[in-house]
Amino acid sequence: MNWNLWIRQIHRWLSIAFTVAVISYIIAMGQGRQPAAWLGLSALLPLVLLLVTGLYLFVLPHATRWRAARQAGGTQ
Repeated sequence: MNWNLWIRQIHRWLSIAFTVAVISYIIAMGQGRQPAAWLGLSALLPLVLLLVTGLYLFVLPHATRWRAARQAGGTQ
């Protein structure tokens, strides 16, 4: 499997983990008591990793075009 496909797959699973963490925090808040601090912080790790993988996936097409233009310019 390609490295870019691995990053894309990891990004998808991280989004699921983030969604589950947020939903569990909302459910805990809905019970009328203050949820544990670790529950509130449990969404931060997937969120930070989502940021990193999302930025990589955002830059990927631009980097590919930049590399292709650089190679085309070097062969002429």
